[in-house]
Amino acid sequence: MLEDWSAVSVMWTVVLVAVTMVAVRCVRWLWAYLSFVRFFSSLPGEDDFSWVWGNLHKIRGQRTEGRLRYFAELTEKFPKFYLLWLGPFRVNVMLHHPDTLRALLKTAGPKPWSYGCLKPWLGEGLLTTRGPRWQRSRRLLTPAFHFNILKPYNTISNRACDLLLDKVEKHAMEKRSMEMFGNISLCTFDVILQCAMSYKDDVQTQGESHPYIQAVNELSELAADRIRNPLVHWDWAYALTAQGKKNRQLCDFVHGIAERIIAARLQTLEQDGPPKKRYLDFLDLLLTAKDENGKGLTPIEIRDEVDTFMFEGHDTTASAVSWTLHSLSEHPDIQNKVQQEVDRVLQGRDSDDIEWDDLSQLEYLTMVIKEGMRLHCPVPGVARHLTEPLTVEGVTLPVDTVCSISIQNLHHNPTVWPDPYVFNPDRFHPENAKGRDSYAFVPFSAGPRNCIGQHFAMNEQKVVLARLLRRFTFSPDPSVKVEKNMAAVMRTERGMKMFAVPRLPSL
Repeated sequence: MLEDWSAVSVMWTVVLVAVTMVAVRCVRWLWAYLSFVRFFSSLPGEDDFSWVWGNLHKIRGQRTEGRLRYFAELTEKFPKFYLLWLGPFRVNVMLHHPDTLRALLKTAGPKPWSYGCLKPWLGEGLLTTRGPRWQRSRRLLTPAFHFNILKPYNTISNRACDLLLDKVEKHAMEKRSMEMFGNISLCTFDVILQCAMSYKDDVQTQGESHPYIQAVNELSELAADRIRNPLVHWDWAYALTAQGKKNRQLCDFVHGIAERIIAARLQTLEQDGPPKKRYLDFLDLLLTAKDENGKGLTPIEIRDEVDTFMFEGHDTTASAVSWTLHSLSEHPDIQNKVQQEVDRVLQGRDSDDIEWDDLSQLEYLTMVIKEGMRLHCPVPGVARHLTEPLTVEGVTLPVDTVCSISIQNLHHNPTVWPDPYVFNPDRFHPENAKGRDSYAFVPFSAGPRNCIGQHFAMNEQKVVLARLLRRFTFSPDPSVKVEKNMAAVMRTERGMKMFAVPRLPSL
């Protein structure tokens, strides 16, 4: 009997200890969570909080224009920063003033959990990776964007523009409006295929039905939808949804295309060695890059960088060109001024090609492009995961806080940009830009993790816009309302139709 009683006592003691430990852990977790809520609730931000959606219930189901109005109201109310709850357990500190985002952009801090939504697609490419792997990849890829490498790409941009101009010409002759965003996207995709992988395809003649274009558009939309839905932030939960399964299928598709092109190039390099006649492309440099230890990129690393460059190298540029052209179509006086500059640069030539040395002479067009990227923000924002405390306006944000540099809010912040919704390229005249904070305009981000391909993107924008405006004058189609669609890149909700009228350059 004593032995039985002793065994029962031991059992109940173990149970009591276990229950106590669980209770202590629960109390600690609850205390930590309440401290978390108490601290972040003290920051500037929206008071209307849902215990399921956080603040996301204010924008879920809204079209982009409604979300942009919501963010604009918060920016006007909180001009330096505000807090956005992404559900009961996640927060995002939105920074949108040079005073608050400068310190963060100067760091090479890692990207937060939200970029994990892109990893099934882009893997550990430059956009999503962190730490030593990012540092190594950045060092290896930087030579790919030297001006000696970029210079031959100018010819590729001109030849791709020829096909775009032929399509515009056909619509102009028939006096029909043309959907410009999609066709410009096809042109920039044609450029990136050739610059990145020397791969020629009939992408511009296939139109938006090209399967890769469709896949990229769907993948970026799926990522944006997932970020706005706290119920599928966990990978296992997302994998069970129809969207998660669709995401997986699309990822397999784009990976397959990249892997086939890479395999074909490897076979060519093994048989013929490095190219002797053509320019070096991005894939050549990826396949031959070696670090200080003589180690190159693995096949998966190469695929990740190809997928990243294919996405960032065409989608963002297409957005920037399209939205700038849209603003020019609404401001004929500014459009005419750009055309006069292009005519002056090309005066007396037999060809309308924009040559390498012309790029630096297109000064007013450069101002126009910058204003287009300010007003329309091709990339609406970037984010960082704090690895050390950050003090913002007297508030010290703890480690592991997610901070977003909201480029959209920054570029429309009325305390930074007077009349922020007015298209005014003269903002970027050298005289007017004197004294402006260098962190007031960051379309390519800034600091160590800035866009590695920004010079490539600017050059391509100048070529495409100059070629279009040399041949045609554009005006909006009033029957189609142009609205923004904000995903990973700023697109359009229902297209961007314009009329084009052939012009005789004033030589």
